[in-house]
Amino acid sequence: MSESLNACIGIDTSNYTTSAALFSGGEVKVNSKKLLPVRPGEVGLRQSDAVFHHVQQLPEVLTPVLEQAGKPVAIGVSDRPRAVEGSYMPCFTVGKTVASVLAQTHGVPLHYFSHQQGHIAAAVYSADKLNLLKEKFLVFHVSGGTTEALLATPGADGAPQAELVASSLDLKAGQAVDRVGVMLGLPFPAGPHLEQLALQWHDKIKMRPVMKGSSCSLSGVENRCRAMMEAGHPKEEIARYCLEFIRVSLAAMCTALLEEYGSLPVVFAGGVMSNSILRESLSARFGAYFAQPAFSADNAAGTAVLTARKEGLL
Repeated sequence: MSESLNACIGIDTSNYTTSAALFSGGEVKVNSKKLLPVRPGEVGLRQSDAVFHHVQQLPEVLTPVLEQAGKPVAIGVSDRPRAVEGSYMPCFTVGKTVASVLAQTHGVPLHYFSHQQGHIAAAVYSADKLNLLKEKFLVFHVSGGTTEALLATPGADGAPQAELVASSLDLKAGQAVDRVGVMLGLPFPAGPHLEQLALQWHDKIKMRPVMKGSSCSLSGVENRCRAMMEAGHPKEEIARYCLEFIRVSLAAMCTALLEEYGSLPVVFAGGVMSNSILRESLSARFGAYFAQPAFSADNAAGTAVLTARKEGLL
């Protein structure tokens, strides 16, 4: 066991990934994670299965963190999806329980954050923009369970407070990616595989986003992609259509919100935003900041960063 300087441990047990991270000496030293297993052809997990797999995987994921942490100064954990009343998923209880045991064993503080706050912190950390946590900015959290635009403001505890200002009104972007991917015979989660397929299609694809105010509707993309498949369109074209529909929808949301709230920094977080097609387009158009791919998908690094901020180490 090595002794790390001002070590803060973060734990996150989301619906699809078991994660643990170590923040020490001003940087994330360890970002350990493992996807939960999903049977071929299925597009999700029951919460009971997610809880079971987290219990099985968390010791393995935590091992490299504990090996380097020595005696931590604090433990942080994601205990709910979002920092709003009533937000709850059983899978987060696994991380919460283990974090409580670690904090009591070491006699150190335990800090609770939402999964969404962790995503935001991971994004601004990996973009080298932690200063944004001290000001107001727009952040998009785009994943399998969430497609939301949030107005982030500084929180008293060092974690960003996020007000929902727009969202997908139905299907979430990650759900669309996974459903279309599985439809095309790709493994779940389908994001990286769908991206590689889409990058092989070079002809232009035109569509218009379906909007209601600043919010979007994504439910039509699954039906459209199924119709394209039944009509014999190439898989590469279908994959590209799905991602382009998500891209134009996010761009329309961002444009509307910047018109409403004025010129603000824009951050994109969440697993879907590791996609190169989305990143390149939205970065060029809005000067947006993105998490590095390793910090886009579910991870505990943001929770570890927020723990360090709570302890006054950042």
